[in-house]
Amino acid sequence: MTTKLSDTADKAAANLAAMMAQTKDLELVIRHVLAGLGHGLHAGRERGAGVEFSEYRAYAPGDEWRRVDWKLLARADRYFVREAERDSHVATWLWLDATASMAEPSREINGIDRLWFARTVLACVAAIAQRQGDAFGLVVCSGGKVEFTQASRGPRQLQRVLAQLAKARPEGVLPSAEVLRANLHFARSPSLIFAASDFLDWPSPLSEALLRLRKLRHDVRLLTLRTQAEVDASFKSGASYRDPEQSDGLHRMSNRDRESYKQQSRTHFDAVASGCRQNNIVHYEARIEQTLGAVLSSWLRLAGARAK
Repeated sequence: MTTKLSDTADKAAANLAAMMAQTKDLELVIRHVLAGLGHGLHAGRERGAGVEFSEYRAYAPGDEWRRVDWKLLARADRYFVREAERDSHVATWLWLDATASMAEPSREINGIDRLWFARTVLACVAAIAQRQGDAFGLVVCSGGKVEFTQASRGPRQLQRVLAQLAKARPEGVLPSAEVLRANLHFARSPSLIFAASDFLDWPSPLSEALLRLRKLRHDVRLLTLRTQAEVDASFKSGASYRDPEQSDGLHRMSNRDRESYKQQSRTHFDAVASGCRQNNIVHYEARIEQTLGAVLSSWLRLAGARAK
């Protein structure tokens, strides 16, 4: 009975995902995914002259007189300043890998591929940043180039970012290390970097750029996207495929290749996870057949747990 209920739920989720993949209205998908999601992008609290009282501290030269608590002065015969907490506005950058390998489709859900999943989950992050009042921008890597939507705030910025995400197409390879290194100035002050990719190449110009950003004290959070077929090697026996980013001909998956493929694949993604741990980078691995809300929630929760 439990198995049947689980199968029914999985089919319903797959049908819903397929329907969402058919719509071009990213805002509609965002509203559905974010309904009931309670996670923010950052703790967002810092002491200052804000609106929510935090504590008293002794007056120091240079403090504003309007922050002195005069009633407390009358009782204690000493000057005390009211400390408050205010929201911090941390810039958020969304980084989309839109290279050719991101066109890899799900074998289980029609219309879903890695790029659709990546751009949709990043669109949700953009919507959360906009709700929090944070500045947010977009970096898209595709066809050997890097394109930026400069960080800004507000509903119009959300529309700009969603438009750029919607028009991204899976093309070519990653920009060179030199190109990416020359463009890392986009995040001048410490920022949040949310990057979604298949990370099939690691190390790569992309991973090197993200590691450099982490060393520059940015909070880097990676989402690795795979298909269920890639995870369990459930490709059809004898099926041929071509690496869209390499020109080394067709490959065929035989039954005897499966275990070797699974082992090599797991070794590779273990190295990705290990590299992230060593550099204190938040890393979450997901399958594109999972529900968007669950992946987004887990990714944000993992980042929030580190922040504590």
